[in-house]
Parts: sequence; C-alpha cells; structure tokens
Amino acid sequence: MKKITYTLLSIALLAGVLASCSKEALDPTLAQAKAVEGSINTVEDIKGLVYGVYNRLTASSYYGRDFIIWGEVRSDNCFSNGNSGRFVGDARMDYTSSFGGHWAQAYSAIAVANIIIGINPDDIEGDRDQLDHYIGEAYALRALCHYDLLIYYGQMHNGDAAGLGIPYIKVYKSEDLYPPRDTWQNNVTDIYADIDMAISLMDPALADDSKQFFTYYGAHALKARVATYFGDWSDVVSSCQAVMAGDYEIVAGANFANSFLIDSDVNSVFELAFSGVDNANINGLQYIYRGKSYGDISPLEDLVLCFDPGDVRAAPDMIGPDPDVPTRIYTNLGKYPSYDYSDNVPVLRYEEVILNYAEALWRINPADANALTQLNLVPAQRGALAYTEVTEDNILLERRREFCFEGLRFHDLARTGRDIPYVDTFNQTHLGPAYGSYNYAFPIPLGELDANPNMVQNRGYL
Repeated sequence: MKKITYTLLSIALLAGVLASCSKEALDPTLAQAKAVEGSINTVEDIKGLVYGVYNRLTASSYYGRDFIIWGEVRSDNCFSNGNSGRFVGDARMDYTSSFGGHWAQAYSAIAVANIIIGINPDDIEGDRDQLDHYIGEAYALRALCHYDLLIYYGQMHNGDAAGLGIPYIKVYKSEDLYPPRDTWQNNVTDIYADIDMAISLMDPALADDSKQFFTYYGAHALKARVATYFGDWSDVVSSCQAVMAGDYEIVAGANFANSFLIDSDVNSVFELAFSGVDNANINGLQYIYRGKSYGDISPLEDLVLCFDPGDVRAAPDMIGPDPDVPTRIYTNLGKYPSYDYSDNVPVLRYEEVILNYAEALWRINPADANALTQLNLVPAQRGALAYTEVTEDNILLERRREFCFEGLRFHDLARTGRDIPYVDTFNQTHLGPAYGSYNYAFPIPLGELDANPNMVQNRGYL
C-alpha cells in the first residue's frame, strides 16, 4: 500500500475540500468533496466547520489516546508493560523522525480553524452574535492546537540557544508553502493573542451546556493553563478568577469515581465528546489502560504509594487489579471506564483551575495565606490530608494525585525544570532523563523535513 506523508502543505490542501456543513456531516473530508470558495454562506455552515475541528481532536493520535498517554509514560506515573507492543518506544522516550501522527492531526485541525477565522462575517447569513461566538471557538481551538504542539515539539527545555518553537499557521492556504519554525517565545505570544481574541468574541450567555465546546470560561481556563506552563502568574490569577465566576464546582469525594462516567459534570469546563457509536474503539483510552487484548499502560507503584490512606483517588474502583487480568494488580480502572468507549475525555477540569490559582498566588507572594486555602480545596474533597504549607513539591504532588492518567504529569515536570524521576528500575525504561535532555522534545517528523526546506530538526535527532 502506498504510504501517505502528511505535511503542513498537504494538510492545508486536505482541508481545502469540505463536506456538506450539515449536522449529519460535521467533519470536512475528501470523500465528500465540496470546494471552500462559495460553499460557506450561513451560520449553520460555520457551525459544521467548527464541529469538524473538534472531531479532529478526538482522533487516537490526539486526545483520543496518544496525546494523553505520552504525558503519563514519559513520567513517573505509568509504564508500558508491552502487552500488545504499544507505547514501548514512547515509554523509553526513544523516537525516530518517522514519528508524527499528532503533528499531522493538530495541523489538520488548525487548517480548518483558519478557514473559519479567515471568513468575512459580512458574507455570512444568520445571527451575528452566534457567528462571532463560533469564530471565537475557532480562535480558542487554534490556540489549543498550537499550544499542544509547542509543549511536545518546542525547544524550551534543552538549553537550545535558538529557542525554536513550531510554525504558527494563521492563514488557510497561505502563499508561504514552507513555513519555518518560529521561536517558542513568539509562539506563546501568538497563543495568548488567539485566546484573547476568543474571549473577546465569545458571549458567556451562549455557552453550550454540554461543555463539549469551547466557551468564554473555557478560553479563560486554557489561558490559565498556558500561563501556568510559562510562568505568567498574574495572567493565571485573572483567568482563574474569571472561570471561578462561572457555574463550576469541585466534584465531591463521594462522586469522584462517578464523575468520570457522567458527561458534562459540575467540574467540567471543556471536554471532548465520545459516544457508543462515535469513538476511537479499541484504539482509545479504555483499551490501552486495561483488558487482556491491550492494557499496555500500567501505573507505577510509586504513583499508588503517593496517596494518603482514604484518598478516594486511589480507592479500589479507581486503581486496582484489572478484572480481566488479575495478576496486573495496579490498573487505571476509574478514568475513561466505559468498555463501550463512550466516556467523554476531559480536557479542562475546574480542579485544574483551582490548583493553577493556588500555585499562582504562591508564586506571586509565598506569604499569601489564600494560596494554602486554595491548595487544600481539592484534597478536602478527596479524603486526603490537608497540606500545612505551600511548596512546589506539594503543588506537584497534589496535581499528580488529581490528574494521574490524564496526561499532565510530564508537562508539570518539564515546566518546573525537573528531571524525570527514576522510581522503578524494572518497569521504567526511560531511565529518568535529566532536565535538559534532548528527548524532552519530540523529533520533527521526517515527512515535514523532506517536504519543507525551511524546517529544522530538534537537537539530538537525525
């Protein structure tokens, strides 16, 4: 079978032919060809395009599985047991430049977002406020995708003097067919600009109750995540406060396990929709965390031991023996639990907003008593002991406990300049690389390098 190589150029062309923008055909594809020019006339057409961006985020190479698993196996949370041979190289942090499914998927989503952003609103029939809201979603989605690319491909953590980030693509079908990598600092500026534009365009009153779409509050939560990663603490505080004014709650301990079975629960700020008929099937998160066939990703004992006695996050219905493989004594049972693959995947939870807020208050003023109050709001609902002080170690510990299996751990270690802890000499195969190691970043895909003469490979890769 002929191998198809996806580059930024080919992705842009792929997005150039769109499906009918109806509710029944939400994902632009080549199979249902319809030219862009002249085919987007109504707010409903724009809505269909927006849905197409979300659909791309649910792929197995993105939030449907890989993007989340990388954040776990590249840390001290999980390892690949090799049951089906999946994520073995990822767990070693051992990559070649042939790697790159997420690169293609994220830029594909960006291409469709750029179609929406590039449309003249005066050419669109329908409610202008709703149109602006959809365009705001496109800006937020473009920011999210570029941020997700940057934290895995950017050279922020290896002392590279060039400070290389990623190409930030702002125009659909640009005349620049060979976009170079910008600096990661400029990438961050562009991400903030897109988020701020999203916030200015989205009306809180038009927020979708399903929480499966970006909203005014979701854009603020994304800004808080980005600002936490890059240490812009005043922005973290203001964005978290904006979300805290919304209608969100920390899930109570008694409902913690069940919250991962309930779509759009009280703590969900933004999640991606999956159902029993629209899902990643065996290539999703459910299968890779448990079961006889795959079940390749297992928790390290060090993760299990980091919880206080009585913490609901380590209860038997959350982390316990796999019912299909009882000898596998530590298994993620509680997150993405449904075997029909129907669980929505949380991207931004209110608990993250609270912990970002606590960290920002402490970073700005270590004597701020409210930082400790905020830090303890989450463990108070989990049956865990209260912290007596705010430290970076305690912040990272609480985040590790709350977000294990959700893909945040590697990024928390990287953003705080930490080595990857080497806690299990038998199961951890990456051997705990030191901060600054070249493999903190992924290689730029070979297909991109071959097609784009302006593309530069990351240090350490051929």
